[in-house]
Amino acid sequence: WLTISFPSSPQKRHLVRTETVSLQQLSSVPVSAVHQSKMLEESSPGEDFEGWDPLSLLEKLQAFLAKKEIEKFREEIWLAFATLKEPLEWLLDVMEASSDWKGKGHSLAYYIAHELQFWIKEHPDSHLSGLRLRKLQARVFPMLAQCHIGLMDLLVSLYQLHAADRSHLLGHISCLYYENKFKEAAIISMKLKLQPDLEVEKMCVPLLLQDKMNLVESYVEEYPDLQQQLLRLLDSWCEPGFRIETITRQYQGMANMRLEKVHHKMLSKLIIRLLDKYSLDPALCPNAINQRHLGTLKYLLYKRFVEKTMTQENWTDHVQDTIQDNRWLQEQLVQLLAHYCHLNAAATWALHYSLPEDSLPYQVADELKALKSQERDDTQKQKVANCKEWRKDHYYQLPIPREDILFLSKWEEVQKCKEHVLQPGQVVGIDMEWRPSFGIVGGKSRVSVVQMAVHGRVFLLDILQLLKQGGKDEEALCTFFQTLFSDPSITKLGYGIAGDLHSLARSCTAFKDLDKHIYEVLDLLAVHKQLPKSSGVVKKGRRKVNVLPLEDEEAQYGMLPEKGLSLLVQHVLGKPLDKTERLSNWEKRPLREGQILYAALDAYCLLEIYTKLQNNLADFGLNPDILTLQPKKVYGEVKAKKLPSKQKMPPTCNEKPAASVEETPTPSVSISVQDFHVVCDNMLQGLGRYLRCLGADVRMLENDDEHRKAAKLARQEDRVILTSGLPYQTLRSQVGEGKCFSVDCSEKAKEQALRVLKHFNVQVTLADVFSRCQVCNSNQYLKISKEKMMQLMKQRGFLTDAEEAAGELSENPNVNFEAETPELSSRRPIYSPNCQWLEESDLDIKSALLPNGTSLKIEAIPLGLLSKEDLAYFYCCSHCGKVFWEGSHFGRVVSQFKEVLDLSEDSQSFYEQK
Repeated sequence: WLTISFPSSPQKRHLVRTETVSLQQLSSVPVSAVHQSKMLEESSPGEDFEGWDPLSLLEKLQAFLAKKEIEKFREEIWLAFATLKEPLEWLLDVMEASSDWKGKGHSLAYYIAHELQFWIKEHPDSHLSGLRLRKLQARVFPMLAQCHIGLMDLLVSLYQLHAADRSHLLGHISCLYYENKFKEAAIISMKLKLQPDLEVEKMCVPLLLQDKMNLVESYVEEYPDLQQQLLRLLDSWCEPGFRIETITRQYQGMANMRLEKVHHKMLSKLIIRLLDKYSLDPALCPNAINQRHLGTLKYLLYKRFVEKTMTQENWTDHVQDTIQDNRWLQEQLVQLLAHYCHLNAAATWALHYSLPEDSLPYQVADELKALKSQERDDTQKQKVANCKEWRKDHYYQLPIPREDILFLSKWEEVQKCKEHVLQPGQVVGIDMEWRPSFGIVGGKSRVSVVQMAVHGRVFLLDILQLLKQGGKDEEALCTFFQTLFSDPSITKLGYGIAGDLHSLARSCTAFKDLDKHIYEVLDLLAVHKQLPKSSGVVKKGRRKVNVLPLEDEEAQYGMLPEKGLSLLVQHVLGKPLDKTERLSNWEKRPLREGQILYAALDAYCLLEIYTKLQNNLADFGLNPDILTLQPKKVYGEVKAKKLPSKQKMPPTCNEKPAASVEETPTPSVSISVQDFHVVCDNMLQGLGRYLRCLGADVRMLENDDEHRKAAKLARQEDRVILTSGLPYQTLRSQVGEGKCFSVDCSEKAKEQALRVLKHFNVQVTLADVFSRCQVCNSNQYLKISKEKMMQLMKQRGFLTDAEEAAGELSENPNVNFEAETPELSSRRPIYSPNCQWLEESDLDIKSALLPNGTSLKIEAIPLGLLSKEDLAYFYCCSHCGKVFWEGSHFGRVVSQFKEVLDLSEDSQSFYEQK
């Protein structure tokens, strides 16, 4: 509803029903030349709205819009423009006399302004200038902060604000800033291109504190100098010892601060993203880069000393590449090694980097002195030798001589490979390797080595070197790959080969269309998914798959539960692959011997698996047609990416890769949501809130928590880990079978929640909805009547007798405490949670304190809420004191999750007839 009053008739008020008319409808109706001439004939330049009633005109225009009579609206408004002396001034009169344009959506003022813009283009003599224009600009500027973007654009154009006096515009921006209208000040500054004249820190800091990063990025989008200033500002917040409180003191009273979003981890990710987005030198942000590299070091130490899944050579390569000549990182490495109680290693690195003894922890300094004064014994060498022998016994070994592994770095050498590979009827095993990025800035991974194995021989193509040669050699290499993959007479074997090809295409644009010309390819990943779990038992010489906790001997040498291709090799060939070289630096040349053997085996084992399955399909419980080659379209449509860390793609709810072959299937016996205990990784907080809303016991990691905390909570409290992406592989190896589930991050939180509930066969009833506190996860409430709550509010000073007597509790029509509740069938759900109840007598009435000493958060209750007749009770969390009340949110949740809600059990007790 629109209330219109006009200065010429202040006593008149009229209510008119409004309807939205699209901009496309309005702009698509032409004003004919006949209509224009009629307007000019009926108007006189000397008339100032003579014979017209302004209020009647507005009512008529509003009626046209309501009836969607667009052509009549345009005729009428164009006639009015022709009649008016000052259409621009009249538009401001209309806006000052009404308020409908201040909200969202298109108002009458918007459509008038839209038409006025077209009218002025056809009547250039109507443009204003000089003092008259400046007066109108002074009137329109305060309106900009109150209108939506569409109307703002029109007003800026109509009143030529881009050409207005810059000092006056900057003065208006300052006024908005000191009124704490930071968002409005930034948006108007962008519209008027004022950013170069304003301080980046002054304009962007409030927006950062309010978590309006998108607006900040838009603010500096077209200004490289401002982008650098912004990144320097953000980097200063990453400095060790920085406290955000030093910034927030300057913004006392600012609403909607989101300080939980401002922490080192988030800032570091943001800075790295912006450096990449703006193509800026990382040296611009030394603090953030150091923090990112420090995170990489911590991860490398975890892989080496906790998981024990990296060899000393791999680990050393990555550490040196990460640290380089950064003295601060060198000192951090030594401190981290001391933290892991590896004093000898810490002293060795301190000696390597020539760190002064006074900068070292005293234990490391002592170890360094001992290291300098004595020769190292052969104990460590003996351990390495023992480890190599143990691995040779426990892992599958390459069955061909070393001389049959050829490393090719020149196109002339690749010719030998072509002769062997491009033979009709040939079977070729194909794999690819690249360097893991570990989050290093600018560390975008590219395929470094492509392995092609045929019977009795393996070719390792040095893609980095071959592509460096460019020109005809690059073109010839691309032609070779296209010929191989498009030849239907050659069988190509891979494991997740679609991801390999996608990574190859990202490494060089010459390969971007390679996946469109693929024939006769068998992806053994698809075969792996079809292997029955029972096929892992000992049968005809095959080894039983180990899914139990590792023995000490295996853990000592870093043997984690097998997954991916290694698990398939163990199923089929009896022993798993040694994956300790998986995280190697594949860009460093020359490759180590261990890397060469690893790469060759990864491709050659595909041939061995294919041969074994062909001869023993029935023994593995597979269908005879399982080895049927895949049609071309399978690989033309697949866009799954292999992750740069060489981890296999984490499982989603729709498609379960071999990495999760061991994961427990959907339980046949349902469980109550009250017995469903999970811990959500910090990237899945939205999912956690939905599950907690439905009554699940949910622990959620904070933004700055490390992923390993999820595994610790899962083990201590018998919880299921919900995670996604790279952490899945690590966390899955630290908990029991079926205790880690990977969620598809491409889905919204609601869809993720539905997937999780269905996967674990969790039953939810109406009584479970909101049975837990959404803030702290407690399932114990205190039920307080409205009358008792009013008494508490009076005692605590949040409600006075005078306010109540003066009618402050009457419901404000502009505040909507309950939006329309979605219907569920023909009945409305009633809130009756299945939780523990605290006695009202346990509450200290005088102090409003709970038994644990927490005070009720009654200050958050809107006064107008107390006047609602249908509101009888408040529900207070007995742990954190948060106060809830029954509203439309309960109905919305019931409606959103009705497909998993059990509504058959005693449903009459939870519903009332409308």
